[in-house]
Amino acid sequence: MDASTYRRVLPQPTLASAEFWSSGADGRLRIARCADCGSYMHPPLPMCRTCRSRNIAMTPVSGKATVIAFTINMQQWLPTFPPPYVVAIVAIDEDQGARLTTNIVNCDPADVHIGMRVRVLFEKAEEVYLPLFEPDPEAVGEVGPIPEPREYRKALRPMVSSRKFEEKVAITGVGQSRVGRRLMVDPVSLTVEACLNAIEDAGLSVEEIDGLATYPGPLPGGLSEGGVMAVEEALQLRPTWVNGASDTPGQIGSIISAMLAVASGLCRHVLCFRTVWESSYTALVRAGRWKASSERATGMLEWRLPFGAASAANWIACHASHYFHRYGGDRETLGWIALTARANAMRNPEAVYRDPLTMEDYLSARMISTPFGLYDCDVPVDGSVAVIVSAVETVRDRPKPAVLVEAVGTQIMERLSWDQDTLTHLPQTLGPSAHLWSRTDLRPEDVDVAELYDGFTFNALSWLEALGFCEFGGAREFIDEGRGIALDGRLPLNTHGGQLSAGRLHGFGFVREAVLQLRGEATGRQVENARVAVVSAGGGVPSGAMLLRRE
Repeated sequence: MDASTYRRVLPQPTLASAEFWSSGADGRLRIARCADCGSYMHPPLPMCRTCRSRNIAMTPVSGKATVIAFTINMQQWLPTFPPPYVVAIVAIDEDQGARLTTNIVNCDPADVHIGMRVRVLFEKAEEVYLPLFEPDPEAVGEVGPIPEPREYRKALRPMVSSRKFEEKVAITGVGQSRVGRRLMVDPVSLTVEACLNAIEDAGLSVEEIDGLATYPGPLPGGLSEGGVMAVEEALQLRPTWVNGASDTPGQIGSIISAMLAVASGLCRHVLCFRTVWESSYTALVRAGRWKASSERATGMLEWRLPFGAASAANWIACHASHYFHRYGGDRETLGWIALTARANAMRNPEAVYRDPLTMEDYLSARMISTPFGLYDCDVPVDGSVAVIVSAVETVRDRPKPAVLVEAVGTQIMERLSWDQDTLTHLPQTLGPSAHLWSRTDLRPEDVDVAELYDGFTFNALSWLEALGFCEFGGAREFIDEGRGIALDGRLPLNTHGGQLSAGRLHGFGFVREAVLQLRGEATGRQVENARVAVVSAGGGVPSGAMLLRRE
C-alpha cells in the first residue's frame, strides 16, 4: 500500500477513551475491567455492564483474540483508505463480551475466517495507537470460541396497563413528494410537498395540524431538511407540541411519539415527516459545490471510522457473516430478497429502479462489502414522506378509511451496540419484535403484508426471523426462492420495492406503503384483502416496529 496515498481518519480521544487510544505506546492492549466482578467492557464504560460496580480501570490484556465476524470491504468509502481490506469484530480471550471492531492485517483477506486466532499489533498515527490484529503464529489452525446468542427475552417487560395508548390513535393521512436521484431540489420544498399531500389525503386543513414530529431533526450529510424549525417556518402551523430527535425506536419512533402526544390529549392531528436528499448532497460534494467536513471521528464513529468501517454496509455485513457461519446458507438467500423487491418495484410507477433483475445479475454485480454486492444495498434518493396521526374519535370525519394501530414494539432488550451483543441478526431487531407481540393478541400468522426495513437485504432477513415468521436460521426455506415473499406468497414483503429498488426514504416509505395496502390503494401491487400489516424501521440501533390494521 502506497504510504503517500494511505491515511486513516483518526479518532478523537475523549475523557473516557483517551487511555485506550494511548495504551499501545508500550505494546500492551488495555481494556476497561471491573475490579469487583472481573468483567471486561469495550468501549470503556463508567459502570460495569455485569454487576453495576463503578470500580472500573483500564487493564492490560494478552492481546490475543478470536475473529467472530468480518467483512472484506471492496468499496472506496474514504479517499485515503483504499480497498480491499478486512473489517472484523474480534473477541478478546479474557472475556467474549469485550469486542473490538478492527482490521485484520498481514494476511490475504481471503484467508480470514470466523474462529481465526489473532493477536494485536499497533499502528501509530500522531498521538493515537490503533489496535490492529494479525494471525497468531502460535495458534495456526486453531479455532477460537464463538459467542453463543444471549437470551434476550429475559428482559421483556410486561405491559404496565391493560389500557393501550394505541387504541386512541389512527393514521389518517399519508403523502409523498417527488422521489428521485439527484433531483437538485431544496429539501424543505420536498418536505412541504409531502406534508401538503398528507394533509389533503387526511381531509384536513393546514390550520387543523396541531403537532409536528420528525426524525432525526437537524442532521448534516443530506439526511435532513433541517428539522422542526425549518418546516414550521415554511408551513406556519403554530403547533401545541413538537418533537425531533434521532434517539428514538428507529425512524418511526417519531410517529410513535406523535401517537403518545395524541393519546395524552395534547394534540389531535400530528404531522410526522422524514426527508432525505442524500443523492443531491453526494453530487454537490463530488462537484466541489459543498464542502464536507474531514474532522476526526467522534461519537460511535470513533470506534469504526479509523478502521475504514465508514458505512453501515461494513457493520451489517459483519453480522451477515456470523449469521451464515452459524446457520448456513449463501448469498442467494439474500439475492431472493433483492429480486423480490425489484419485481414489486416494477409494478410501482414511483419506484426509482424498475428494470428486471435476475439472479445472474445479482450474483455478478460488483462487491461492496462481503457478502453484500451492489444489489444488497438500498438506493440513496431525494424525497420526503409525511404521515398524519390523529385522535381515533376524529376518524369518522376523514374522507378515507383510517388505519388503526394495533401495537408497537419499542423495548430495548439488546445492548445499543453494533458489535458488543447480538451478532446473529441485525442489532435491535430481536427486542422490539418480542415487545410488539407482547402488546397484542394477534400473532405472526395473522399478518397479511410485511413492510420491513431493508437498508440491506440482511436487514429484511433479520426482521423476518426476529418477528417470528420463521425460526432463527429458517429464512432461506421461508423465502423459498422468492415464492414465500412474493405478492401472492405466504407473506408479501416490501410490496412497493422497498428501499432496495423504490429508494431509501428511511423507514417512512414503509409506513406509507402499509397504509396504502390496508386501504386497498396500492394499485398494480395490491395484496388481496390485506387487513393486518407489520412495519419495521431502523437499520441498526435503536429500532422499532408497529402493527397496523384496517378499520
